[in-house]
Amino acid sequence: MIEFSTWDILRNLLLATRWTILLSLVSFVGGGAVGLLLLFLRISKRKAARAFAKYYIELFQGTPLLMQLFLAFFGLGLFGVDVPAWLAAGMALVLWTASFLAEIWRGCVESIARGQWEASASLGMGRLQQMRYVILPQALKIAVPPTVGFSVQVVKGTALTSIIGFVELSKAGTVVTNATFQPFTVYGLVALIYFALCWPLSKSSQILERKLNVAHRNH
Repeated sequence: MIEFSTWDILRNLLLATRWTILLSLVSFVGGGAVGLLLLFLRISKRKAARAFAKYYIELFQGTPLLMQLFLAFFGLGLFGVDVPAWLAAGMALVLWTASFLAEIWRGCVESIARGQWEASASLGMGRLQQMRYVILPQALKIAVPPTVGFSVQVVKGTALTSIIGFVELSKAGTVVTNATFQPFTVYGLVALIYFALCWPLSKSSQILERKLNVAHRNH
């Protein structure tokens, strides 16, 4: 049996970590774009738009991410469409992330005083102008901490993509364990790498929340 040093194991895990980071970025950026669209639909004056956004959010928040990954990967296969694991993983995580970011941001937008809407409307601003120039700049300050905090969940969510064959950190941990027969060392390193990815995000969220709360009280 070939002997693997701790450095050999760590090097292989770090190579896979690149894909975890890339998938997290794609999911967060793509989810943010879709989530912003859902936000506008969710607060739209059109009943049909609000209903669509509401049911979309309820669907993706109310069903397990694992099931969504299975449907993205195997569901289209029923129609003869061959979906690569990386595409299915990215698509499922983008749609899942969007549902949570849309609700986080909706709460932030709705926390803005109603008088801000009325004042901007009295200046003749349309709905999009109100959002762009008045509401979103204020809501952004409130939204930063929970948004950064949710990014931790996105990073953790990438671990589930291993079930459809996407080789990210947790999948690489399984592969390396099967090759080295050193589960304690391998999964210990996997846990440390996840901690190194998630802890700075979690800490940043807490710091931002404290700073913004202090600024709000001083104001």
